[in-house]
Amino acid sequence: MNYVPTTLRLLTLALTLTLTNCARNPVSGKRELSLMSTEQEIAIGKESHPSIVASMGLYENTKLQAFMNEKGKAMAAISHRPELPYQFFIVDSPVVNAFAVPGGYVYFTRGILAHFNNEAEFAGVLGHEIGHITAKHAARQQTSQILTTGGAILGAILVDKSGSLLESAMQGAQLLQLSYSRAHESESDQIGVGYSSKIGYDANQMADFFATIKRIQDNSGQSVPNMLSTHPDPGNRYTKVHEMAKEYQTKNPGNYQINRDAYLRLIDGIPFGEDPKQGFVENNMFYHPDLRFQFPVPTGWQSQNAPSQFQMGPKDGKSSMIMMLAKGNSLDEAAQTMVKDLSLKVLESAKRTVNGNPALVVVSQQVPQQQQGQAQQQQTAANTLQIGTYLIQYNNAIYALHGLSSAADFEKSFPTFRSVSEGFRSLTDADKLNRKTDRVYVRPAPRAGTFRDVMLAMSMPASRIEELGVVNSLKADDQVQKGTLLKIIAK
Repeated sequence: MNYVPTTLRLLTLALTLTLTNCARNPVSGKRELSLMSTEQEIAIGKESHPSIVASMGLYENTKLQAFMNEKGKAMAAISHRPELPYQFFIVDSPVVNAFAVPGGYVYFTRGILAHFNNEAEFAGVLGHEIGHITAKHAARQQTSQILTTGGAILGAILVDKSGSLLESAMQGAQLLQLSYSRAHESESDQIGVGYSSKIGYDANQMADFFATIKRIQDNSGQSVPNMLSTHPDPGNRYTKVHEMAKEYQTKNPGNYQINRDAYLRLIDGIPFGEDPKQGFVENNMFYHPDLRFQFPVPTGWQSQNAPSQFQMGPKDGKSSMIMMLAKGNSLDEAAQTMVKDLSLKVLESAKRTVNGNPALVVVSQQVPQQQQGQAQQQQTAANTLQIGTYLIQYNNAIYALHGLSSAADFEKSFPTFRSVSEGFRSLTDADKLNRKTDRVYVRPAPRAGTFRDVMLAMSMPASRIEELGVVNSLKADDQVQKGTLLKIIAK
């Protein structure tokens, strides 16, 4: 195993690049090592965009897109890197999220747009995402990962040739990378305060949106210890961003805008939550109205739906299933393409019929790919991925239902894979086929009172008061004045 020379070459290369490829960061003004040129950043963005669109889809809304383009271009013009070819997109996802890709690509989900309550909140998050690009966080992360990982491997080999320290050293490197990520997030918060303020918005609203994020996180029960989170705790960010905004406005007095009503009118009618036309789970069954099929979801399994595929699995993580379109015009062609694309070794295959639909069942194992310069890992039943695939021909398309587990667990998992796959059938239930999307509608409060009382007066169910409170950034007992624009959720 030739680890030490390889690692030494890596560190020598890094040292050489340190001497020859240091550049001044456009945000910090400091000279720092960068292994990614501006041209490479732009190329990464162009290469990533099609796969992002394929996996999430775009949400088409002319008014919202025009608003995003207008604010994005205004912010890009005052940013530290105005020369980049910035592009802004709304992705068709209910998740509350925004993200940026090197080269100027910025994405907001329709889910986060539905949760903003004014233009200033939007502008703060927009500034944060543009800040990731202008501060070259992707390039800095790539560089630090190469150097930190190389150092960790070298240290482990020199200290303990048995390899027992390698795992702990790599864990230490990964934790260090988390701290880099948190540092980048905090830096982007600072940049976001500056950028949103420069185009005229009150950055205190950006801080307030972190309270909304905190509330969503607390309600979901998915919070993680701050030490092991790639993002700083939203409660901490609420406080820190308020401090940043106060400091900025003290140094730069001005008339900073919020523009609540204008933004709310802009998102009137935006879809909320999952779009049932793209598929939904109900009573342990996945339904896809547009493609007109259904199949069961095992009790207790968690699932995630996207335009390109549906994934589900038990909480123990020992198995999973993925449903997606297969490539090919026939079952045999689809099987051959799958085997080639996924580097599979076929163990057995057989023709079947699934509820009247022609099908091909393929059991295979993934052939391990040896990385250059690394020793071949000994293949065992525990570390070998085994896949049970049902290829089903239905309505002029071929669908693949993949069941995945280790070879050691496959015999135990396959009956579930088979039950799900053989439950695939045509969807004919009119209620499921015609299921409508929840939407956010903006309406004036018909009376004064607590938020809870006003929502009940607007025919909202008591069971959704907290959900509506999160969307409106209000608590149940907060006072609301008559005529105040509020979001309701309805079909």
